[in-house]
Amino acid sequence: MEVTGTAAATAVEEPLDLVRLSLDERIYVKLRGDRELYGRLHAFDQHLNMVLGDVEETITEIEVDEDAQSQSVRKVNRSVPMLFVRGDGVILVSPPSRSA
Repeated sequence: MEVTGTAAATAVEEPLDLVRLSLDERIYVKLRGDRELYGRLHAFDQHLNMVLGDVEETITEIEVDEDAQSQSVRKVNRSVPMLFVRGDGVILVSPPSRSA
């Protein structure tokens, strides 16, 4: 199926097309190790290696106290101006929501 004109620029035929359409937009990335990123997608490749700008990173740390049989959840946030994300740590990529 061949699409021409404006529809060709927004056609999603492969999974990475959705990521391509999110270039220069803020995306959500969930990583291994309970890390989450919100940032502007500057570049990516077929392995989902990515360069993100204006990144807000959230790390969730769970501490288990076996004596008291309880756990505490702590979230650590930081801002990073530019970040390279290695694709093998990526679990999920969510593009910005688009209304039709």
